[in-house]
Amino acid sequence: MALVNEHLLKLPNNHFLLNMEKKINTFKVTHPKAHLISLGTGDVTRPLPQASIDAMHKAIDEMGCIDSFHGYAPEQGYSFLTEAILKHDYAARGVSLEPGEIFINDGTKREVGDIGDLLRHDNSIGVTTPICPIYIVANVTYGRAGTPQPDGTWSNVVYLPCLPENNFIPQIPSQRIDIIYLSFPNNPTGAVITKNELKKWVNYAIANDTLIMYDAAYEAYIQDPDLPHSIYEIKGAKKVAIEFRSFSKTAGFTGVRCGYTVIPKELTAGTLAGQRISLNELWKRRIAARNNGVSYITQRAAEAIYSPEGKKQIKETIAYYMHNAQILKEGLSHAGLQIYGGEHAPYLWIRIPERTTAWKFFEQLLYEAQTIVTPGTGFGPEGENYIRLSTFAKYEECQEAVRRIRKCI
Repeated sequence: MALVNEHLLKLPNNHFLLNMEKKINTFKVTHPKAHLISLGTGDVTRPLPQASIDAMHKAIDEMGCIDSFHGYAPEQGYSFLTEAILKHDYAARGVSLEPGEIFINDGTKREVGDIGDLLRHDNSIGVTTPICPIYIVANVTYGRAGTPQPDGTWSNVVYLPCLPENNFIPQIPSQRIDIIYLSFPNNPTGAVITKNELKKWVNYAIANDTLIMYDAAYEAYIQDPDLPHSIYEIKGAKKVAIEFRSFSKTAGFTGVRCGYTVIPKELTAGTLAGQRISLNELWKRRIAARNNGVSYITQRAAEAIYSPEGKKQIKETIAYYMHNAQILKEGLSHAGLQIYGGEHAPYLWIRIPERTTAWKFFEQLLYEAQTIVTPGTGFGPEGENYIRLSTFAKYEECQEAVRRIRKCI
């Protein structure tokens, strides 16, 4: 008989997002006339940039002509998109990369999981906490995470606490770890990392032969020009880091699906026999075997983001979400809540009142303020005393949410 991958059985059936959905649906059934405001989702609400829409229409027309039709895309992506990425996302910040180091994909979430195909099941892993669940889930399916523990942690995972006392920046671990996941600007805390702090991590990785998985999906929200947008702004990072980027939260591509991964040619990992293997070449081999590329229409839409019109429209969209962050942070701070984030990321990390739990506070806001938030417990053991608010909402709804929440607490 066929045998299942039993590591998948370790994933909990009551994933916190499903639990949230169940509670929200129960509320809707019992309160059919209520108008819920959602500040819980990580999905965007603003439409695609007009530049991308126009590019998609043009690409569709091209697909209707025999002379301009496109079939399977190149596995790594079309050169017009990779060249735009190199010029605007990296060269503009003094980072030199080659076209062969960019891999276009259909979304960061799947890529974070798929990249694990390159690495043995018995690598040790380290994650910051609180943390977006995908980094844990990606390793559970390969068996690296070990077994779930009663407190919600995993037996083979090294947790690196991110707390207010350290500005939500993890401390360098005392032990050696094979693979470490870092994400800045951070989801859910909204924290950002300075070049000096990031350099410490690169130096640690070089000294310990550690692979850093660096998620920079929210880099476009950084407001301070001195903060790094890419780990490759740090000398030596090309030898130790893979970087993930996404168009989802910058250009509203959550329903279009496009992002990219950077794997420098300098980056290697070892075999048990001591041989050093290029992860760039290994990933090329892997995607050639399993991938027919991201559609031409989608990649033309992504390319348009880098046009003068596209850049202007993206800037306006990000400004809209960050204005929401300002409204929420200022309004709820006046209500006595302790709030972090919201300055360089579209998320607010809020300390809940004492003598309650994240889930109880979630339900209080759901029923009394008719506002959806995300319980911090979904982001790991350090999230129990917090909730996360997303700014991916309408401006008017953010104003109303402030009024409702202040009234109920």
